[in-house]
Amino acid sequence: MVERILVTGANGYLGKSFIEEISDNHVYALVRSEKAYLELTNFIQDRNIKNTEVINCDYADLDKIKQITKSCRYVVHLVGIIKETSINSFDYVHKEITQALINFIKGSQVEKICYLSILGAEKDSSNDCLASRAYSEKLLLNSGISSLILQVPMVLGEGDYASRSLQKNALSKFSFTFRKESMEQPIYAGDVIQAIKKDINRQFSGKTTPTGILVLAGPDTLTREDLIKKAAETIGVKVKVFSLPLAFGNVLSWALEKLLANPPMTRTMLGVLDHDDNVDPQKTCKQLDIRLTSLEDLLKTIMTSSGYYTH
Repeated sequence: MVERILVTGANGYLGKSFIEEISDNHVYALVRSEKAYLELTNFIQDRNIKNTEVINCDYADLDKIKQITKSCRYVVHLVGIIKETSINSFDYVHKEITQALINFIKGSQVEKICYLSILGAEKDSSNDCLASRAYSEKLLLNSGISSLILQVPMVLGEGDYASRSLQKNALSKFSFTFRKESMEQPIYAGDVIQAIKKDINRQFSGKTTPTGILVLAGPDTLTREDLIKKAAETIGVKVKVFSLPLAFGNVLSWALEKLLANPPMTRTMLGVLDHDDNVDPQKTCKQLDIRLTSLEDLLKTIMTSSGYYTH
């Protein structure tokens, strides 16, 4: 039997990869702009992905989304940002959209929702992004709807933004980064996708599935400097990593915020990216029944996808 799944934020890297992975089910891929609709539609057509319907819909359209969700059994909520824009604030994207989604789901056939959050999300955080993420988590936990919240650190996948940034640093003879001693615990995008896919399959087969907040990170923790150096070693090159003071980054971000309507970097964004990650993922892996990809294999995968890997 083909089950129906709603995926929000479906036009992002994880959304596209997830849709490709679960094409045995019928997927409603929800996006919020004509540009995202065309981009995702082309992606699906290029890869000949079956059973996926792209829907361009504003979350304020209660009737339309209720019509979509009433036949779905599972929702994968991937909507999230780390940088605000003039039309997308943290309050709107994280708080209001999550509340709207909860309102749509009530009275439908949806049995469970999986929300992808950020490691470090805390209600008392001084970082607006992390605080608003924690607020969204609380909304779901108090909604009465079975909810699985996965807090993840840096996610690396073939050709995504974070991987391209790491590749650029690895390929530089001299790499400059903010606070090179910051702790990173990157996880392979495929592992995140498999965790959600397994939870869906278990839910649909009537098995007991985990709920609440689970921290899901990669198996290895290392400094940002060591991550860049290991990525460089993977492609057979060496790189010298220089650390820039975080205070300089905050001053630069402040200036960019004042000068540009859409700055490439903000203080809030820098605060999210600078979070020290060092957790034990084994309990979560056991609950989700997944095996994590090693850092070595992860780096080989993302470098090979770009044609850089030489070993």
